Amino acid sequence: MANLYLLIAVMCEVIATTALKASDEFTRLWPTVVVVVGYGVSFYLLTLVFRTMPVGLVYAIWSGAGVALITLMGIFIYRQVPDLAAIVGMLLIVAGVVVIKMFSKMSS
Repeated sequence: MANLYLLIAVMCEVIATTALKASDEFTRLWPTVVVVVGYGVSFYLLTLVFRTMPVGLVYAIWSGAGVALITLMGIFIYRQVPDLAAIVGMLLIVAGVVVIKMFSKMSS
């Protein structure tokens, strides 16, 4: 169940962060509501995940997946295409999360 909560927490964070740009510095009501609700749900679900998974692992997965997915949202919604250095950096972040999840005793 923790993995499902973590997946939903990541999705809520990605939606909230994407809406953060659309909120136009919190001057637009509905994107601002999406930001507040999205982060609220995400943080609540993280507290549930922390019951059974180590905080370092959870945060690595949450932030790493968030970086990758938000970058994709930026590309498709806002036409913000990352340069080669940004892509390499993000791949390293994702690779780090994969290494932790697959090989660290922390994840067991």
